[in-house]
Amino acid sequence: MKLVKTTFFSAIITFIRISSGFVAGKVVSLFTGPAGVALIGQFTNFITIILTFANGAINTGVVKYTAEYSDDNQQLKALFSTSLKISIYCSGIVGAILLLSSSYLSTWMFNTSLYNNPIRVLGVTIILYSLNTLLISILNGKQQIKTYTIVNTVGSIVGLLLTVVLVYFYKVEGALYALVLAQSIVFVVTFILIIKSDWFSISYFNGAYDSKLGRKLFNYSLMTVVTALTGPVSQIILRKLLITNLGINSAGYWQGMMRISDGYLLLITTSLSTYYLPKLSSLNTEKELRKEIFHGYKIILPAVFFGCITIYFLRHFIIRILYTGEFEGMQSLFAFQLLGDFFKMAAWLLGYMIIAKAMTRTYIITEILFSFSYVFLSYFCISIFKLQGITIAFAINYFIYLIVMVIIFRKLLFK
Repeated sequence: MKLVKTTFFSAIITFIRISSGFVAGKVVSLFTGPAGVALIGQFTNFITIILTFANGAINTGVVKYTAEYSDDNQQLKALFSTSLKISIYCSGIVGAILLLSSSYLSTWMFNTSLYNNPIRVLGVTIILYSLNTLLISILNGKQQIKTYTIVNTVGSIVGLLLTVVLVYFYKVEGALYALVLAQSIVFVVTFILIIKSDWFSISYFNGAYDSKLGRKLFNYSLMTVVTALTGPVSQIILRKLLITNLGINSAGYWQGMMRISDGYLLLITTSLSTYYLPKLSSLNTEKELRKEIFHGYKIILPAVFFGCITIYFLRHFIIRILYTGEFEGMQSLFAFQLLGDFFKMAAWLLGYMIIAKAMTRTYIITEILFSFSYVFLSYFCISIFKLQGITIAFAINYFIYLIVMVIIFRKLLFK
């Protein structure tokens, strides 16, 4: 699989996902305002955390070992059977916890128990969400990029339709239901496409649990759990910080800025996850790895730079198109957020080396360290620069992260 080909299909996924995401965001902002956008951001981060535990946090490992065992059917059968059992058991436990603690979780996230029903529905449907994620990881690892594109496209469209209908009738609560139900519904589509694949056989999934493979997958689980407990949790903490110190509308402005940032970077991050993780996992020599990394820099960094410049100069237009006049307070956030995005992508090209080569200790240390530093810098910068401070902290944090990545891989880069 070539990077350009992957980027092309990633562009299709990204265009549809960005378009549907921004249309859904427009609907949400029209019917709920900045406050609703902030609350939905909280729930999105929460779902990310819950799904990580619901499938045993094995998806990155599934991608890696599916690619690594591509020519060994016996190993693939053991891998898929083991992964399925882990996903079912973990999602059952997490689902029960969600059902029993829905009121408490609603109060913790939203400062009200009014939204406990969407959490209960998540508890019931989490197994479908988990299985869908497992199957998508298998498609990624097998580098079936066309099928992968179809599944992600359907997911984006279903999410959009659910959001429009449910937000119209049920406002914020409707948006929460849409987040819960979309991927569960898409599981049906993913399953149908998987069973029609040339390689599919039920024997791939009905084998016994392989403890050796289970341990390998859980090595990656540790990295994934750390990600789930640092990135989304730090965002939840920072959103609460903004609400407490600057008001819920400020949190909505920041969430709106994050949606724009995540949206235009989706092409890059999708290419990295669908191309670089399997590719770097398959390379063994320093020469091959160095060549692949510099090849990625030549293609990706100019694209990110062009995207940042374009978005900055069109920021007034973007706010009006994607949101409403209530979101004009976002304007001060663009410059440092976009600068931070550039540093972030430059660092992530190297960061994927840590994942691909299972450098577990390095990954855990850097994730925890820079999540703490992001929160600390945000506390400090918000106290001085108010709302703009959170994006200043973001840019500083990822600049330091980039420097650390270069130091870690200096021998590979400068040999």
